[in-house]
Amino acid sequence: MSVEESQPLISHLVELRNRLLHALACIGIIFALLVFWANDIYSLLATPLTERLPEGATMIATNVVTPFFTPIKLTLVVAVFFSVPYILYQIWAFVAPALYKHEKRLVYPLLLSSTLLFYVGVAFAYYVVFPLVFGFLTSTTPAGVTMATDIASYLDFVLTIFLAFGVCFEVPVAIILLCWSGVTTVEDLKKKRPYIIVIAFVVGMLLTPPDMFSQTLLAIPMILLFEVGLIFSRFYTKEQSDNDGA
Repeated sequence: MSVEESQPLISHLVELRNRLLHALACIGIIFALLVFWANDIYSLLATPLTERLPEGATMIATNVVTPFFTPIKLTLVVAVFFSVPYILYQIWAFVAPALYKHEKRLVYPLLLSSTLLFYVGVAFAYYVVFPLVFGFLTSTTPAGVTMATDIASYLDFVLTIFLAFGVCFEVPVAIILLCWSGVTTVEDLKKKRPYIIVIAFVVGMLLTPPDMFSQTLLAIPMILLFEVGLIFSRFYTKEQSDNDGA
């Protein structure tokens, strides 16, 4: 590789490093601002469960350092959560110069909508799914058994549910990308609608606790978002994109 060929590669790597540093700096700043309230943040996250525990029951810590590190871990996750728009901006700023004009018109709204949909999915899990799921689980506790959930296990559980709902709420974006890239078409997806409905309930069964309520609460939004994706995919077909780029 000649010196002239290596210089663009080096400049791209330097820019990538700078973008990554900016993203990490954003996470670090938000973490530093929130870490003082780490215990309060955890208490807020635990509210859907603690409000439904039987009288006298509390959450527990089964490890000596868990009461300290678990809220810190949650605060770091929250810092990343709030940094997502800035992280996506850094990714956009890095790849945008290599995109065509019609590709930029597609990617920009998709980045914005995917971020909003992920946040909506997390909010839906917290405000709708958790109260119903924890109400169901606490009501089915066998007689003579005291429900005492470990705080670290609870954090892992809710983060998994947040991720599952956040990703599943990206269904419209996935549908648009599939149609835009030519992998499938709106007409083909319509024909496969019955299979999509079955898949939605299977995904809901695999990603949520073993009860019908939480499974349905994930499957129904996925089906509705699938229909939304079909509507907007009409504006992002491969043929349309090729015509825009011409």
